[in-house]
Amino acid sequence: MHRLFRFSVVWGVGLLALLAACNPNQVFEKNLDFDDRTWAVQEKPTFEFQIEDTTQRYDVYFNVRNTSSYGYYNLYVRHTLVGPDGKQMSRLLHQMILMDPQSGEPLGSGAGDIFDHQFLALPRQQFHQPGTYKVMLEQYMRQDQLPDIMAVGVRVVKTDPTQ
Repeated sequence: MHRLFRFSVVWGVGLLALLAACNPNQVFEKNLDFDDRTWAVQEKPTFEFQIEDTTQRYDVYFNVRNTSSYGYYNLYVRHTLVGPDGKQMSRLLHQMILMDPQSGEPLGSGAGDIFDHQFLALPRQQFHQPGTYKVMLEQYMRQDQLPDIMAVGVRVVKTDPTQ
């Protein structure tokens, strides 16, 4: 009986996690890990995603995973967005706040010394052509090797029309 209860609980928790991960509005999400938990300035992760519906608006998020040992409260990242025709659509510098500037307490969600953040970088973005889009991310801090940044990524979701 005890074994059956434990199996039911584990299965139930797993099913809830799976359902929470299924978002019908999500178009794309991918994260890339850095070797040795360090983002080198020459590493410029590029993410490719498909857009079919050009009448829809999309929210583009940037994901960051860092350790609590990260030496700054913020992270500067520059993105370059390129359309299917190869033309640059946007290039912006973003400041992402990873820790409370006053207390140094990590922000985001996490456990132990690893924290995940998701920043809305391009709200209500419209893509005028169907096809493959590319987003390149560059760390824009003042050092060549940026330790304790474990991974970055991009997430694209359909904008909620009620917002």
